[in-house]
Amino acid sequence: MKNPFIEILSSEEEIRELLGFPSEIVKKKTVHDLDFHCRNFISLSPLLFLSTSDDEGFCDVSPRGDAPGSVIVLDEKHLVIPERPGNRRLDSLRNILLNPRVGIIFIIPGLEETLRINGKAYVIKDEKILDLMKAKDKKPVLGIGVEVEECFIHCAKAFKRSRVWESKSWVDVDTLPSIPSILKDHVNSTEFTTEIIRKGLQESYEKRLY
Repeated sequence: MKNPFIEILSSEEEIRELLGFPSEIVKKKTVHDLDFHCRNFISLSPLLFLSTSDDEGFCDVSPRGDAPGSVIVLDEKHLVIPERPGNRRLDSLRNILLNPRVGIIFIIPGLEETLRINGKAYVIKDEKILDLMKAKDKKPVLGIGVEVEECFIHCAKAFKRSRVWESKSWVDVDTLPSIPSILKDHVNSTEFTTEIIRKGLQESYEKRLY
């Protein structure tokens, strides 16, 4: 398919000419340790997005959701994300094995600013650490340990523009996409009907969250 993009910028200078430079606060807001503010933010966050890439640069972003406090902060440089049961694609874990650099966005419902953390990740199975992350009496088999390199607050503009926390802006429930129908078409197999997929999803959500 022909590339539809014609005016492609190729240097930071070209972009800076159009978008300018960050303010003094933005330039100075990055910290390199998990201070009280970062720890408190993480303790209140039930949702994060983890970005990884493999050794060839192919990228992935994965949501990780759990009760607030499920991400454990070990010290000012290290945190651990529990690896709860998922779809077993292992996208994030496989990427970390090839390229340990990760980026994380922590979200607190109702708060429009987010916390961004960048660092180096490890796939770990330290039993003493995993014991700290039990949920529903089940311990995660693995964890994602992160050595923190930089932390900073990301401004609220994206959340303000999207109005994501304003329920009045949400799509009417009757117009939401049908996930079983999407999966049926994407899987494209007569073996999996919409109803079979719907029941499979329901069972997974009810019985295999932990």
